[in-house]
Formats: sequence, C-alpha cells, structure tokens
Amino acid sequence: MKEKIYTIPVNDAYQSGCACPLCRLEADIEKSTLEYFLGASLMEPDTRIATNKHGFCRRHFTKMYAAEINRLGLGLMIHTHLVQVSSDLSAPLASLAPNGRSLLKGRDGDYKKRLEDMADTFSQRVDSCIVCDKVAFTMARYLDVIFWMYFEDEAFRKSFSSVKAHCMKHTAFLLRGAAKHLSQNKAATFVPDLVAAYQTGFDELTDDVHRFTLKFDYRNKDMPWGNAKDAIPRSMDLLTGADG
Repeated sequence: MKEKIYTIPVNDAYQSGCACPLCRLEADIEKSTLEYFLGASLMEPDTRIATNKHGFCRRHFTKMYAAEINRLGLGLMIHTHLVQVSSDLSAPLASLAPNGRSLLKGRDGDYKKRLEDMADTFSQRVDSCIVCDKVAFTMARYLDVIFWMYFEDEAFRKSFSSVKAHCMKHTAFLLRGAAKHLSQNKAATFVPDLVAAYQTGFDELTDDVHRFTLKFDYRNKDMPWGNAKDAIPRSMDLLTGADG
C-alpha cells in the first residue's frame, strides 16, 4: 500500500524497533507540540487565548523550561495565564470568607459544599493542560489510522504483530479503542494479536528481570547476562509507559 501523510508517522513508529511504538508516536507528538507553543505561535492571539485558558501541567511546564530555547516566551505565557487565573478565581475566593453574621444565617453543610466546589475548581486548573489535550486528540486520530492499516495493509499488520509488547498504558489504549471502534468480528481478530504479543513480551521481560536479580549473587558470576542488563528500565517502561 502506498504511504499517505497520515500513515507515515504510524509506520515510522512501528518500524523503529522500539519496545512500544505508541510510546514513540506519543513522544513525537508531544515534542512537536511543545516546540509549537515555544515557537512563533506563542505571540499569536488565538494561541495566547488558548494557553491562558488551559495552561500546562507540571510535567510539560518542566519540559518547556528545561528546553532552554525560549524562556522569555514561556515567561510571557505564564504571566498572561496567571492574570487569567487571577481574574477567574479572585471573586469566587473572596466569597468564601464571609463575616460571622452571614455565616450564621446559612447552613453549615451549604458552606462546606461551596468549599468543596472551590477545591474542585482549583483541581481542574491543576489538571488542565493544552499539551496533554493536543497529544490525546492526535493519538485518538492515529488510533483510527492503526485500525484501518491493520485490516487494509498486510505489511503493517505484520509489523504490528511483531511488536513484543506494547506498554500497559498503550495496551489499555488499544483495548479501549477496539471496544469502541471495532465490530465484534474485527475485534476478535485484532485483540488476540495484541494479547499474544503482550504476553510473550511480558514473560520475556519477567525472565530478564529475574536474571538481573540473580546476577547479584556471587554464585552466578559466570552466568551470562543475556538481555538482563537493561531489564529494570525496560520493565519501568512496560509498566508505566516510556517518558519521551
């Protein structure tokens, strides 16, 4: 099948030889998105409105700061975001400090409910991230591409089946996608491929971690390392997903 622009990133990820192609794909999306927000776009009004509204999670703030490519731009985004947050929250926060007489007129449960609601508002702000939203949106589009290629492109299907184990995070992603987007007949073809590869990779990694621990016993000093030397970081990636 001739490659199209929307299939190229998926093919590249599955032909990269990495442990979890979806971790690679997600890392590429994240990298390009961070570069976008630290680039010329940050001065565009529409971009600034979006970043003021959604902000960034701690992880992506840290990645942008560590990039050291546009700390002035990052500072400008943070400043206008802080102004937006202050504008949105100042009045509701002020209303949470009633004087004693007005508090006595209300019911204790009503006031506590307002405190809980305000806490939820703060939590929503903390959890909001324009980069996370962009990555999730793009990954959902690539999920459609993966399913289409799996059933229409024999070469890609072989590449998919040869993956030893998608990480647990992206195995869940693919299973949820199969439940949502595939017919029962198609899911019954796709899922066994996914599960068989996952189980094979999981079992091999478990053996590698065991061998890694055995090598700390002096009696096993002559035992070959095999693939065990990097078993710990590989197991961390499998269990939680690789951090691009």
